[in-house]
Amino acid sequence: MERLKETDRDAYAQAHYLHEVTGMFCYSGGNVTYYKIGEEFHQALLENLECAQKFIFMEYFIIQDGVMWASVHEILKKKAAQGIAVYLMYDDFGCMATLPERYYRQMEKEGIHCIPANKFTPVLSNIHNNRDHRKITVIDGKVGFTGGINLADEYINAVSKYGHWKDTAVKLEGEAVKNLTALFWLYWNMQTQKPMEYEFAWYIDNVLCDEKGEGAVMPYGDGPKTFYPESIGKNVYLNMINDAKKYLYITTPYLICDHELMNALRLAAKKGVDVRIITPHIPDKKAIFLMTRSSYERLITDGVKIYEYTPGFIHAKNFICDDKFATCGTINLDYRSLVHHYECSVWMYHVDCIKDMKEDFEETMKQSEQIEKTGAKLKGWEKILAEVMKVFSPLL
Repeated sequence: MERLKETDRDAYAQAHYLHEVTGMFCYSGGNVTYYKIGEEFHQALLENLECAQKFIFMEYFIIQDGVMWASVHEILKKKAAQGIAVYLMYDDFGCMATLPERYYRQMEKEGIHCIPANKFTPVLSNIHNNRDHRKITVIDGKVGFTGGINLADEYINAVSKYGHWKDTAVKLEGEAVKNLTALFWLYWNMQTQKPMEYEFAWYIDNVLCDEKGEGAVMPYGDGPKTFYPESIGKNVYLNMINDAKKYLYITTPYLICDHELMNALRLAAKKGVDVRIITPHIPDKKAIFLMTRSSYERLITDGVKIYEYTPGFIHAKNFICDDKFATCGTINLDYRSLVHHYECSVWMYHVDCIKDMKEDFEETMKQSEQIEKTGAKLKGWEKILAEVMKVFSPLL
């Protein structure tokens, strides 16, 4: 991080902020691979799981029986039978409709350490807002995956719920994986009275140092204020918006920004930054989609370009800025994700995969319809409904 202090003050400021509020470290070099679609991620995930020799960590918001989970589950069972430590954590609320009750007991019988995070209890409680929305896989402390992709068939287009499902992920190799390892290890031990077998140092032992290079990689977590001091995901996005000089490209399934984020996006466009946002054309939640569309008119008026992904639903949460900054992770542009959920993302500076992310955005834009100002106007009843729903946005 000190090297950034001498070479790029904007990069240093972002990395320094993340270190101060999360305790996570910034790493140079290493390899980052970008996956532009769930099918590519799925294949890479299976290949890397097969190579596990020491341990596997997996933490997902949604797991659902089907082609994707069956292929992953088979490898996890095999690795557990080989004596490799396999830890699986899923959000109990998120999987309520996708997994049998007490599914973790079946996993335990197969030798897989498993717990439901945010365990559901039929009692009215604010804790049910704090869902584990992270998607993390760590293999031997040397390879880590994160992004928007859950372990269910729509994410790899094995089934079609909302047209073509467009999602993204990244694979990290090297020391930066330590941050993902830490996020999982800490949350697991917070969620259960059965702590992991070893202390954290064991899980990062023998992770090779990255080669030195200009680039920097920093995975980080976010969550409710009980455990995190502030809205970290939101602040990273604000910093990127405010630092943008040439362009800012965003993909998000939901565009339900608060006043601060809306003003930052509008101001960036007014300053001459080429701000482009891709949202879904086919929604997964019609009410939320109406709230997303209610943001269009003000943004377009001030010069932000809005596109809808016409083949279906885009679930990717990517920010790309000026060919040098990018994030890929689980953090949506809505109140629940920015305030209530446990989330994670990877901040990147001058790594090769940023070029791949930009190319993917431009290709996705070609498959999308640009929304003109006249087409962004909602009908009278839609405006009223959208405004009423914004009052209840913390609950949606």
